[in-house]
Amino acid sequence: ADPPPNVVFILSDDQHWRDYAFMGHPHLRTPHLDRLARESLVFPRGYVTSSLCSPSLASIITGRYPHEHRIVGNDPPGGKEAFAAGRERMTRHLEEWPTLPRLLGARGYQSLQTGKWWQGDFSRGGFTEGMTKGARHGDEGLAIGRKTMQPIYDFIGRSRAAGKPFFVWYAPMLPHDPHDPAPELVEHYATQTDSVHVARYWGNVERFDRTVGDLLDHLDREHLSANTLVVYVTDNGWIQSPDAPRFGPRSKLSPYDGGLRSPIMFRRPGTIQPRTSDELASAIDILPTVLAACGVEPPARLPGVN
Repeated sequence: ADPPPNVVFILSDDQHWRDYAFMGHPHLRTPHLDRLARESLVFPRGYVTSSLCSPSLASIITGRYPHEHRIVGNDPPGGKEAFAAGRERMTRHLEEWPTLPRLLGARGYQSLQTGKWWQGDFSRGGFTEGMTKGARHGDEGLAIGRKTMQPIYDFIGRSRAAGKPFFVWYAPMLPHDPHDPAPELVEHYATQTDSVHVARYWGNVERFDRTVGDLLDHLDREHLSANTLVVYVTDNGWIQSPDAPRFGPRSKLSPYDGGLRSPIMFRRPGTIQPRTSDELASAIDILPTVLAACGVEPPARLPGVN
């Protein structure tokens, strides 16, 4: 019997569905995401369940719609006095469902959380290891991609030494604001647009792309690519306002394509044939697809499909 595949999730944060060279953007340089697309089954017409981070990520990890897992916003209502109790209630909602790291854990997987994570300590999502300790939307985990990739590399090394398959949740706060890429990236994109705000956002997209390249290169160096399922999706869309450092209309927080659409990609060289599909796909399809690839029985009544 072949060993089950490792799984790596790459979760972009606040990025428009067209903001990739492979999706036809005229100015953005995304060579590493382009490579991932060339090597993947790509659904350009993919959709997430919410145009806001926390409920969208909760759907990805549970395979359920927001009305099912009941995480429908980033923060609870009620102001400062009710904030802590409200966050705890939201986290308990998540714990009612079998999350992907818990399901894979029953198959012997080690799992690592990095980056964006809203529901308390990483362990409450079922991860065996993680960076986030419980503060709003990620705390120490937000260093991933922006400052370092080393926690992922170290975790992969430990999992291999233990002879365990691994699951990595790579959800950097990129290209999410603050849009503070290296000055040379801003200077480059300033030649393509009259808006410094757009130039900074585009620079952060390329900055994110470089981290994707670092991660894929690490899998190659460690001879892990052939037995690793890489899954890509963004949490929600973004249209950069040209006039201010914020999002524009019909993107984040909206029901339009600019808020909900994202390419969805699955890569496993030698197993998944690279191609582009015109079929619609949803973020709720990711969990049953990954479980099938890993030989794990799915929970009952999942709304998504493999």
